[in-house]
Amino acid sequence: MSSVHGSATERPFVSVIVPAYNDEEGIRRTLESVTAQTYPNECYEVLAIDNNSTDDTKAVIRGFCEQYPQTVELLVEEQKQGPPAARNKGLEHASGSIIAFIDADMTVDETWLESLADTMQRNEWDYMGCNVEITLEDGRETLTGKYNQIFGFPMKKYIENAQFAGTGCLVVRRTVFDEVGVFDSRLEFSGDREFGDRVYRAGFDQHFQPDITMYHPARASLRDMLAKSFRNGRAQTYLTEYDPDRFGRRSIAHPRNYLPLHPSYFYKKVNRETGIATHEMVLIYLIAYLSKLCVAAGRIYERVTDRGR
Repeated sequence: MSSVHGSATERPFVSVIVPAYNDEEGIRRTLESVTAQTYPNECYEVLAIDNNSTDDTKAVIRGFCEQYPQTVELLVEEQKQGPPAARNKGLEHASGSIIAFIDADMTVDETWLESLADTMQRNEWDYMGCNVEITLEDGRETLTGKYNQIFGFPMKKYIENAQFAGTGCLVVRRTVFDEVGVFDSRLEFSGDREFGDRVYRAGFDQHFQPDITMYHPARASLRDMLAKSFRNGRAQTYLTEYDPDRFGRRSIAHPRNYLPLHPSYFYKKVNRETGIATHEMVLIYLIAYLSKLCVAAGRIYERVTDRGR
């Protein structure tokens, strides 16, 4: 791994942290993307953390380490833990003054690192979320995929209303971690939100950069989408019970948890998209309602099981 932290042009050294678990094709796409940057090779490193995968994820990462020995490094978690612990392992080995996070299966433009380093330096920002575009892969243009594309990752809303950016598109200065600490590895869910809240409470400004786009494949399967919604519901309750003073939410018995989306809100949201027929809009509305019910089910499950917390 290069020990050069910057160049004659005073470019900041950037550490890219990529956790992965049982996603050999996803990590392949991501590493192909982040090793094809216009940013100088001597000014960044890629730390890929395998979270004790049981498939060929480690082998894929090793292949990139052999191809890019000065850029890519494999780190291994011997026991599977949550994503916060994997990202913390990356932080332990990171050399950069700027830390950029990306999830396995996401891709970026070749100017991604150049743009984020320039934005952070020029504006003197400490914490930034990038735009996430949901992409529909060829042959997987399902109604579920369209729903995911429409409602995907509203990162601007997350930053402005909940004071966090998802860790799949997060950029943070190392000095922020030095002051507020790393991700809470005890959390199975919502490590990004808990960390963002700490950053906000410590007085750091948080910013959204719509001009830097990262790409995430849509969940085309209804089963996968509803499973994700169920996990989101678990995450909401998990975080509430973890720290109720910081993350209190309305009761799981509140009727709004189970009512369908307001039709006018849904129509305005979906109507921004072109090429959606009326019958598709009705079906997407049903998917949205099923997703909301799965969030509620996840909250109930987490509350009932409790798991000794």
